[in-house]
Amino acid sequence: MPFTDIDPDLDQADIDEIKRCIPHRYPFLFIDRVFNIEPNTGAVGLKNVTVNEPHFQGHFPAKPVMPGVTIVEAMAQTAAVMVVKSLDLMDNDLLVYFMSLDSCKFRQIVQPGDQLELHVKVIRGRGKVWKFWGEGKVDGKIAAECEFTAMIQPPETKAAG
Repeated sequence: MPFTDIDPDLDQADIDEIKRCIPHRYPFLFIDRVFNIEPNTGAVGLKNVTVNEPHFQGHFPAKPVMPGVTIVEAMAQTAAVMVVKSLDLMDNDLLVYFMSLDSCKFRQIVQPGDQLELHVKVIRGRGKVWKFWGEGKVDGKIAAECEFTAMIQPPETKAAG
């Protein structure tokens, strides 16, 4: 059960809907659910951290720790789902690219058994380029935070002929 209350009046996305919004797949899909989706404003992603994820084989075998960069990636995936749903662009095979990461801080370890909540808020959103503030929380405590900018665009199409 997530630490944050789920608002039944706000939109949600389960894993099937997430896959219709973003191109990421195992082993690089880092969110299991997105809830409290407020169009063009923010959302909360949920990552159930499990020991069988491939990065734990080397990070670190004796004390598995979720890499900070994967926490930031999970924030970005949450933000992308919110944007795609806000703009009604599901099933368009959109691609998402980081443009910048700023003010990233990692405050506590995230490990197997944790439920990582990914709170993202829009700072600025126009067209293809969006800027966000994200916080990764475990049991209501901030584990990571970051400001990030991403670009969303359709996949390149091959010229006919």
